[in-house]
Amino acid sequence: MILKIGVLASGRGSNFQAVLDAIKSGRIKAEISLLISDKPDAYALTRARNAGIEAFYLDPKDFFSFSPAKDAYFEKIAEEFTAKGIGLVLLAGFMRIVKKPLLDAFPWKVMNIHPALLPSFPGLHGQRQAEGYGVKISGCTVHFVDEGMDTGPVIIQAAVPVRHDDTEDSLSERILKCEHKIYPEAVRLFAEGRLHVNGKKVEIKGARENETPLISPPIEE
Repeated sequence: MILKIGVLASGRGSNFQAVLDAIKSGRIKAEISLLISDKPDAYALTRARNAGIEAFYLDPKDFFSFSPAKDAYFEKIAEEFTAKGIGLVLLAGFMRIVKKPLLDAFPWKVMNIHPALLPSFPGLHGQRQAEGYGVKISGCTVHFVDEGMDTGPVIIQAAVPVRHDDTEDSLSERILKCEHKIYPEAVRLFAEGRLHVNGKKVEIKGARENETPLISPPIEE
């Protein structure tokens, strides 16, 4: 059975597009069945609709009368994804902390991409944190989502240099290019049934020698 993917997005959805392009090329054996956004004007909604994918805005304010409201919001998301037969949930620039109802419905089946080399610089503006701290190497991380903030088991990371004249924007642009490479790769490995969570580690079944650079890529120039 082909893997069905659900996506949560708040912004432009460039990582969603990268995964979609990899599916269209045949690199990933999966389909994206539904995209939900917490922002009515998110460009990710337009990307999805242009690709013929069901997509809609789900307003968090509609759940303010529930207690706790955040749990109720994610219960609704879980219901929508479950109804579609979703087997993997991708966070693609989704600017909310995922709550327990969704994680319980999809254990170790929720992925996120973060613009830093976790566990360094979790939370918002990982690129700004890296540039401001003066590190020499930054990058991006695909990880499974747990109840913490960017604390779930790491799947793949890619490293980029932090140059002496970098700004947050220039570093972000270089990191984003790596994000578009490693997020589809992580999804491919999941679709092939090759990812296994063992405590805080993600084991890749049948990893071949030529896959090592994709797990720990060389520094991008």
